[in-house]
Amino acid sequence: MKRLILILAMGYGLLAIAQKPARVPAYQGVIERVQPNGDTVYVRLHGDERHHWMTLEDGKTLVKENKKGYICYAKKKKDGTIVATCKKVKQEKK
Repeated sequence: MKRLILILAMGYGLLAIAQKPARVPAYQGVIERVQPNGDTVYVRLHGDERHHWMTLEDGKTLVKENKKGYICYAKKKKDGTIVATCKKVKQEKK
């Protein structure tokens, strides 16, 4: 009987470990980001912790360029990947 309980407990433990955790969605509001040169950009976050991206309020997709840390406009390559362009985002004055 002890052996059966041990086997059932181990099976339950393995099932609990095998389940993927729930994904947490990105913050739904507008976020202020400061560029390395001091410019302020307001962006919206999309996705979750595994796949995420930023957009401006007009829907243009943005990518953070890792070499200098600027947020840049994104472009789609022929193979479908999204990369940063050389054009840095500047917030339009309201």
